[in-house]
Amino acid sequence: QVQLVESGGGLVQAGGSLRLSCAASGRTFSDETMGWFRQAPGKEREFVASITSGDITYYADSVRGRFTISGDNAKTTVYLQMNRLNAEDSAVYYCARTTRYPYSDIRESAYAYWGQGTPVTVSS
Repeated sequence: QVQLVESGGGLVQAGGSLRLSCAASGRTFSDETMGWFRQAPGKEREFVASITSGDITYYADSVRGRFTISGDNAKTTVYLQMNRLNAEDSAVYYCARTTRYPYSDIRESAYAYWGQGTPVTVSS
C-alpha cells in the first residue's frame, strides 16, 4: 500500500502563486508516475499535470506555462508550483500515483493511489 499526503493549499489572490507538495510513503517503486488532479465544486475531477520516473512532464492545456510539476529522484515527494493563479484554478487538488506504470497518463484510472486532497481558493 502507498499513502499520499498533500499540503500547501490555501487562499491566494488572483495573480499570486502557491506551491503544493505531495509526500508518498509505503510500498513505492521507481517505475511509477505521479500526477496532480483537481476538482472544482460541481465539476468532474480533471487532470492537471504528471511527472514520470524519467522526469517526463505533461500538463493540461489550461495550466501549461503557469504550473510546474517537479519531484525528487525517487518521486516520493512531488511539487506543483502554481503561478499566475486565477479564479478558475480554485479547486481541491489531489495527488495520485500509479503502480508499476511509468508512463505519462491523464486518465484517473491509470492511478492506483490518491491523497485526501488540499483545497486551493483564488480570490478575484
